[in-house]
Amino acid sequence: MIDVTKLTQDLIRCPSVTPEDAGAQDILKAPLKKMGFEIFDLPFDGNNSYPVKNFFARLGTDAPHLCYAGHTDVVPVGDEAAWTHPPFDAIIQDGMMYGRGTSDMKGGNAAFVAAISKFLSNHKDFKGSISLLITGDEEADAINGTARVLEWMKNNNHIPDFALVGESSNIKELGEEIKIGRRGSLSGTLTIKGKQGHVAYPQFADNPLPRLCAMASALSTFTFDTGTDNFSATNLEITNIEVGNKASNVIPAAGTLKFNIRFNTTWTMETLDQKLREILDSVSTDQYIKARHNHLCAQHAQLIMQNW
Repeated sequence: MIDVTKLTQDLIRCPSVTPEDAGAQDILKAPLKKMGFEIFDLPFDGNNSYPVKNFFARLGTDAPHLCYAGHTDVVPVGDEAAWTHPPFDAIIQDGMMYGRGTSDMKGGNAAFVAAISKFLSNHKDFKGSISLLITGDEEADAINGTARVLEWMKNNNHIPDFALVGESSNIKELGEEIKIGRRGSLSGTLTIKGKQGHVAYPQFADNPLPRLCAMASALSTFTFDTGTDNFSATNLEITNIEVGNKASNVIPAAGTLKFNIRFNTTWTMETLDQKLREILDSVSTDQYIKARHNHLCAQHAQLIMQNW
């Protein structure tokens, strides 16, 4: 039997901030190999993104085929000094494990592997097959991760009958809910370009920041919808504003705003694209916006917009 706590700690102690793996996938593959899983290492790169480690593991060949989908990469830790315990030490205190990825989603990965071990000990001759789709590219571009592995699975006759995504979904207590789906995700980068100059001579410059601030306000205060019967309301969150200007007496040449939208079934990528343009046009119509959609899967896409 697998100790789910120890396996979770071993995974957390790998600082696998996207796109680094830091040994996390090898730790996850080790017990699967012992249980007889066939392992397919599927590293992918290209598509204007960084190289990523992924793997697909399957036990059995018959139907029904249940696939667990997970990821071993984690988001950056931010200010490490603000942590109660170091983010990659996996320290347990008062019954709580501290570490980056504990909930999202190394704990879920470890729990599923441990559950397989327990299941096989009680059902040695089970009918069907079990598989795991594990990517190292979920928290960032998500270009060379799940989408590429799914293509490989389709081409190699590994499409499952059922899939379970191990993302954390219980807010108050374990077993609180099982989601029927997830909202879509759209990430955007808005760049406002002006003309650099000295603050003493604004007539010779074009300050992009007032427009950027106005657009940020318009985006963040817009009410997209009030939710549906199955999904919460669509929300847009501004995640970063970058100027790169360290001088207090210089008007910057450009400013960049990054945002993410989590949208429900009220919207599609196309209708969101149109609505974003309408919101930005309400601030300034004297602009040229270029948009590029990078469809990653049914739930993920990326939008890049530039205002010249």
